[in-house]
Amino acid sequence: MMPGKLRFTPLAAMLLLSACAVGPNYRRPDAPVAGDYKENKDWKPAVPAQVPSDQPWWSIYNDPVLDALERKVDVSNQTLKASEAAYRAAQAAIGIDQGALLPTITATGANTRSGGGSKLNQAVSTGAGTSVTTNGTTRDNIYSAGVQGSWQIDVWGRIRRTVESDVDKAQASAADVAAARLSAQTTLAEDYFQLRAADQQRILYEDSIKAFQTSLTITQNQVKAGVTTLADVYAAETELASTQASDTSVLLTRAKFEHAIAVLTGQDPEALSIDPATLSTTVPVVPAGIPSELLQRRPDIAAAERNMASANALIGVAESAWFPSLTLSGTYLFSGVALPGLLSAGNSLWSFGPSLAETLFNGGTRLAQNRQARANYDNAVATYRGTVLSAFQLVEDDLVSLRVLEQQLQLQQTAVKDARLSEALTLNQYKSGIVAYSVLLVAQTTRLSAEISLLSIQSQQLVSSVDLVSQLGGGWDAATLNRKDRGVASR
Repeated sequence: MMPGKLRFTPLAAMLLLSACAVGPNYRRPDAPVAGDYKENKDWKPAVPAQVPSDQPWWSIYNDPVLDALERKVDVSNQTLKASEAAYRAAQAAIGIDQGALLPTITATGANTRSGGGSKLNQAVSTGAGTSVTTNGTTRDNIYSAGVQGSWQIDVWGRIRRTVESDVDKAQASAADVAAARLSAQTTLAEDYFQLRAADQQRILYEDSIKAFQTSLTITQNQVKAGVTTLADVYAAETELASTQASDTSVLLTRAKFEHAIAVLTGQDPEALSIDPATLSTTVPVVPAGIPSELLQRRPDIAAAERNMASANALIGVAESAWFPSLTLSGTYLFSGVALPGLLSAGNSLWSFGPSLAETLFNGGTRLAQNRQARANYDNAVATYRGTVLSAFQLVEDDLVSLRVLEQQLQLQQTAVKDARLSEALTLNQYKSGIVAYSVLLVAQTTRLSAEISLLSIQSQQLVSSVDLVSQLGGGWDAATLNRKDRGVASR
């Protein structure tokens, strides 16, 4: 061999070819991303709040009961457990296909009886196995033992593209786990705040029931004094009973939310009882940031992107079918008529060699498979871009909801204040006989309606605040998909 020259052997050619992989290398397609959120301009929330890096997202609400419930989601939620099981299955698929990159070796052993003849005359046991003589024909037992190996060389990258697709699918599955966890957590928080709104609504009804009972007593006394008629008594009794019925109906609403929370935490509804408490009036709003950050913060976007990468890798798998497959196979075998001494050198046989296989005609199957792979990729791209657009829409919806609700809250607070003053003045006038009971009844029902509307706005604010946290990813980061745990560990 000449100095400075490399000898190009078939083995070197094989190794060179195995370094390539057919099919397009993945490059993430562009997604429609705006420079800023439309509904986030010129608005500063009343209570801006950043999720602490070392705390779960629900810590911004500073509610110990909510915190205790949320921590049970990872432990007991069955939907989340199902998603985690799917992720483990996706991880196992990587190992299955990676195994195809290495040789397959099997051990063999056999005891074969051979010979001919139709009538058995005698049987003779010999040291070289068992020989049976029939009409002059000998039947022998042949013993064999050895190893066989085969190795399909991944010349065109079919196996590597398959593994690449498996890895992408596992990462998508990890993102699905994060999305399932975030969905369960945010649903629980929304149900919890609506349960607290029901508690607060019961307080409003109970206060109104006391007020209506007082009005009824005054009306009954006035009837006894001849100042008014029984019509006012009936009207007062009607309003009292109607408010009591509304108060009772809130129990049904609260019970359903409590049952939903129990299931989210993996408990039988009978096992969970949440003590009544008031609704928080503090509505923390996390900063929305810039739209481009959303691509890394939402697990559903990350899952769609990884599914797109997986579909791209499968194009290479389909294209590899156009090229011949190369397999190296070998056998080392011992064969003899006697079991003792079978593994001696004189009984050994071996074989080794490559084989090529190429499909010449399969009725257009390969062409259809390639078209299918590219169509699946186009589908994944459209799904990814649609997921991004939907995410931007949901964030914009929450931002405008929070902004408008904040304005509504200020107006409704003024309305409640005025309604309370009107009710107090009208009650004094009614006690003095200046106005009729019907005027007081209007003032009382107006005040109750105003307070319930205010409570509804406060409840909607908290739910929208939670939903915005969810739409912004709840502090999740797509970089976790490159870690060993694939982002499956709870946040």
